[in-house]
Amino acid sequence: MNILVCLKQILDPDIPARDFRIDPERREAVRGSADLVTNIFCENALETALQLRSTSGGTITVLSHGSEDTEDVLRKALAMKADEAALVLDQDAERADPLQAARVLAAAIRKLGSFDVIMVGRESGDWGIGQTGGLLAEELGLPFIALVEQLEVDERGLRIQRQTDTGTEIFEVTPPVVISITNSENNLPRIPKTRDVMKSYRKPLTTLSLADLSLEDPSLSPAAGSYYRLAEISIPEKEIRCELVEGDNLEQRIDAFARRVADIADTTR
Repeated sequence: MNILVCLKQILDPDIPARDFRIDPERREAVRGSADLVTNIFCENALETALQLRSTSGGTITVLSHGSEDTEDVLRKALAMKADEAALVLDQDAERADPLQAARVLAAAIRKLGSFDVIMVGRESGDWGIGQTGGLLAEELGLPFIALVEQLEVDERGLRIQRQTDTGTEIFEVTPPVVISITNSENNLPRIPKTRDVMKSYRKPLTTLSLADLSLEDPSLSPAAGSYYRLAEISIPEKEIRCELVEGDNLEQRIDAFARRVADIADTTR
């Protein structure tokens, strides 16, 4: 079973709210002191791939689209025991919309070879759009199954279990196929050992450019933003005011408090 897993690097979602900043002109988050981490749903996909390989054999290739910093995401995947890693180097990758990301990933996958199963996370932990998997399948001309919990190989191909609003559905699919992996108690990502982390930096990493993928045309670049346009981004502001109720004794303060509550109720009707 030849498996490819797409990984995305994002700002750490656990950054304290007080430290989160945005650039309203560029309409994007500012890194500031935040760490860059692997999208957790992509790690769910990688864990699912590792489990499938352990039962059915094969190889796992991890692929990402990003700047030089994205190498850390791929090195972690190698430490988790992925077999090969490839990076499409692009300084504008953070601004890529789902369609542009899918086009870049599809071009890279065609360059890397043929795969039986292509996995993505159900959504990204930053924007949470959740459309890249379906668009990637469309670009590759392959079937797509979303929100997959478990999969296994049987005599007819792949047996896939996916989440629905009312329970689960079972699909039997002949590869190749693109699937998006949701999080479940069965695919919590493993923690790589220190020795494997150190060894991962000695493994080769394939690096591709947009020119290598024939995507150097500006109209095909992620910066072109052809899929949608983000009109505005802002951090919600919440105003908190505190009023002290006055009175010479407890009864007067209670009476003043009751009158103030009544006044507020009248103004909100």
